[in-house]
Amino acid sequence: MRIVQQALYLEVADRLRAMIDEHTLVPGAWIDEVALADSLGISRTPLREALKVLAAEGLVRLEPRRGCFVNELSEEDLDDIFPLMALLEGRCAYEAARNATEQDLDMLDGLHRQLADYARAGDIDAYYETNYQIHEAIQRLAGNRWLSGLIGDLRKVLRLSRHKSLQLPGRIAESCAEHLSVFAALKAHDPEGAEAMMKTHLLRQRGALKDLDRAARQQDAPDAVRPARRRLRLAAGDGGTQADGA
Repeated sequence: MRIVQQALYLEVADRLRAMIDEHTLVPGAWIDEVALADSLGISRTPLREALKVLAAEGLVRLEPRRGCFVNELSEEDLDDIFPLMALLEGRCAYEAARNATEQDLDMLDGLHRQLADYARAGDIDAYYETNYQIHEAIQRLAGNRWLSGLIGDLRKVLRLSRHKSLQLPGRIAESCAEHLSVFAALKAHDPEGAEAMMKTHLLRQRGALKDLDRAARQQDAPDAVRPARRRLRLAAGDGGTQADGA
């Protein structure tokens, strides 16, 4: 059987996602396709194909006669997304609590010990990485590919968020305590408890982001009139946006 290499445009799409995640490509920015293709050492054809993939994921928008722009998430977008994430990840925790073996729980115990160590040290980057591993592990234990697919799609969009919730003072300790509560329910094989705790964790994350945004607005321009944010519209077709009036 012949091994087929991954198409170049898919590799380019992976690289662009990473650039958006790192905010090398910042939300709202116009993408200079000529300069970007040159910096990546590729022609514009695979770049344009990659941008179409990202447009379908909601990460960029293609505007006729204007070009391609990195999308922005408004506060209303986040208000819409986080309750969905809470429902989906809550269901993952529910199913994981029913499926987890002692070996699975031992693996999660090690990850939660690391998480607590990073929280005490205030190491946000290491905490985020371990936090991600825990969420991924719970998804695997749930064993529901439809849930995993939906969560993965929403996580891609959340890369557009300007803030990291753990930057809020005291949030890292709260987040760790929430994770430990979820883990306690998993160890007890308590599906309802695990689901409730995971939902609480996601919704409190949204609350922390709101507090960060409020603080940033007060610091930047407490009396200034701020321009209307553009609400992300994940619709088939042109991938455009509409003003949300916020």
